[in-house]
Formats: sequence, structure tokens, C-alpha cells
Amino acid sequence: MIENPPLITDALSSIQIIQLLSEPKYRDLFRKIEKEYPYWDKIKYLGTKELPAETLWQLVKFSRLSNINFAQFGNYSFKFKITNYIQQLLHEFDMNFGGTPSGSTTISEKNKQYYLLSSIMEEAIASSQMEGANTTRKVAKEMLRKQIKPKDKSQQMIYNNYNTIRFLSEQKEKNLSPELLLEIHKRITEKTLDNSDDEGSFRKDDNIYVVNGITGEVAHEPPSYTAIPEIINKLCSFANDDDDVFIHPIIKAIIIHFMISFLHPFVDGNGRTARSLFYWYMLKKGYWMTEFLSISRIIYKKKGQYEKAFLYTEHDDFDLGYFIQYNMNVLKEAFEELKIYLERKSEENNALLEFKNIKGINERQAHIIKMIQEKPGSIFECKNLINVLGVSIKTVRSDLEGLVQMGFMTTIPINQRLVGYTKSELFDTKLAEISGN
Repeated sequence: MIENPPLITDALSSIQIIQLLSEPKYRDLFRKIEKEYPYWDKIKYLGTKELPAETLWQLVKFSRLSNINFAQFGNYSFKFKITNYIQQLLHEFDMNFGGTPSGSTTISEKNKQYYLLSSIMEEAIASSQMEGANTTRKVAKEMLRKQIKPKDKSQQMIYNNYNTIRFLSEQKEKNLSPELLLEIHKRITEKTLDNSDDEGSFRKDDNIYVVNGITGEVAHEPPSYTAIPEIINKLCSFANDDDDVFIHPIIKAIIIHFMISFLHPFVDGNGRTARSLFYWYMLKKGYWMTEFLSISRIIYKKKGQYEKAFLYTEHDDFDLGYFIQYNMNVLKEAFEELKIYLERKSEENNALLEFKNIKGINERQAHIIKMIQEKPGSIFECKNLINVLGVSIKTVRSDLEGLVQMGFMTTIPINQRLVGYTKSELFDTKLAEISGN
């Protein structure tokens, strides 16, 4: 259960607050608090005899209310402050997520499709696992790569998420509307709800609660279903229009994410829909690198903090700073993971150089040869390599047949209709000859 912050009964004067905030001995403390944006449950342990926790909380609240921004949705008024730390991250993201990235974040055109499909798979799997999908990444990726029909609800959730993300990348020129939102929800929840009529429909009653999975306590009671049309229309206007007061697009994307989860306009699938909308809005605003970030995987690893960010906002006078801070840190971590991933892939590409130099071998075939070398007992099917290589089944078959003709692979029957490709008896000899040259 989230502890409510204390009521400020013995308020300091403005002069006292300014004097305390400007005290050199407290400067590092206030910088730390601004950067980390902690809730009362952490602030209370930072107090001292000289500066009691309740007084410190009052100073923190005063600081957060300065240069405040507001977002109104129906009867709900939310506030947020863009701290120096958030401004720093926004600048970093602007420099790297849109335009042309440089250095270790560069993604070459020939590798974009391969990296993109891998990232979409990771995003689809993690977002579904957060909502209860019970399957391993290995099984899920095999299903998606081989385009196998989902066998159960968990696999169906992942399959839906994967296809919805791909659908959203094609909808980035559209404005947000209730119709688009319902279409997204329908795609995400297809064949996963108890009542199929709830797919792509707003809830029609208030029989819905967000419950703590451990304690069973009600953590959040969403607004009444009667408020859904008004708030959704306001949310669409918020996404589509530039108000007189500028709100950075990344901050808007985070607020849209929050509002869908807060409103809970659907019987189920609210979390997946909210995270998908964040993804869509980032692409819409030109942050193309978002497609390559596995954001939900980071959130999944820190699910407890994710849930608390919602609750802190609700328990502290609808201060969105907690949720914004959390998601900015998630973006930063996802970007750092991407850079590490790209560096690893760069090293793997360098390892392909000896195969790329084989006369008559294209880059895809060099990749297949490396896969054979790493797992010599593998049997390859054309359909399994479509997503791995990012090309059509016709191109995959041509690549494999070419390797058969050059003696690197041989064919084996899988059944009366399908043919598989595997390592040939001459494979090691041919590689040794090439290395000798």
C-alpha cells in the first residue's frame, strides 16, 4: 500500500523556503532530489534533526510547483515540471532518436530490417509478458520467425502485439482518433478476451479495478465509464494539436501512455494499448530510432517501479513527474542497451568478413555459412530464414540453392512437400581451402 505524503500544516514562509533552498550545505541534497524525483516514502528518510523530513518535503513540493505545467483531461488536472535532468535527457534523445544518428548508434540500411524485426519481437514479447503471457522468449521468437499459428492465449497475445506494432509503423501519419484507438485495441486483444465483443470496444460499466497482485488490495479505481468519451476526445486533441504552451513530444508521448492506463477505457489490454500508443506517437513525431528500442523489456525488468510511478502520481496530487521521470530513465536504459547491441552486431559483422570474401558469396550467404559453422547440426528451412535475413522466401531459396551448388550445403527431405538444407560433407574442406588461400 502506498503511504500518503504528510499534510503541510505548519507552512514555512516564502522567504524561509527560499533561504533554505539556497543554503550551500543543502545544495547537493536538493540536486539529488531533483534528479531522482523521489516520492515521500524515500524523502522521509533524508530528513535530519536540523532539517526534519516534513520540512524537507515542504521544500521539495515548493520547488516542484515552480515553473509547473498543467494537462487537463475531463475533471482531472495533472501537473508536471521539466527538471534540469529531464531537459538534459530530452536533448540527448533529440540528438539520437531522430535525424541521422552517428557513431556507435549508426544502423546501416542493409542491417535495418534485421535489427528492426528483432526489436519488434522483443517489444511484443516483453509487453505481453507484463500482462501475464506465460511463455519463454525462445519459444515466442521461434513462433514469430517461423510464422507458426499461436497455440494458446499467451502466444496469441505476443502474436497480436507483434502484428500491431508493425501496423502502427504504417499509421504514423494519421492523427489519433477514437476510431484508431479502438482499432489498435482490437488488434492487440484479438482472440485473447473472454468476450470477443470487448475487442475494440470501450468498457460499458465500472466493474473494473487495478489490484495489487501480491496483496490483493485495490490500487486504483479508474474514472467512471461515463467519462471515457470526454477524456478520450481530450486525449486525441492533446495528441493532435499544438497548444499555446509547448509540450515536448516525448513528454506528450509519456502522458498519453499514462492517461490510457489511468483511464482504463477497456475491459482488458489497457497496458499493452498504452505502451503501443507511446510507440506510435514517438514514430509520428519523427523519433524513428524508437522502432529499434526494446522499451517494454526494460519496463518488464522494473515492473514494480513502473507500477509505483502510476501510484505516486495519483497519491501526490496528480504530479506526473514520477511517471515522466521513470519513463525517461527507461528510454535512456533502452538506448544504452541498443548501443551495446549494435556494437556486438558490428563485431559479428566483422567476423563475417572472411566469408564475405569467398568468390560468388553474397552477405546473406556469408551469414548462413557462419550459422552453419556455429551450429553444424542445424537443418534450415526457407520460411525460418525470412525474418532472420529480412528478405522474401524466393530470395532465401535462391541463396540456399546457391550454397548447395557451391558445395557448402546439401538438401534433405523433411516430408513429402518440404526440403531442408544442412551442412554438406565438403563444408569443412571448402572452408579450409579458402583459409589456406
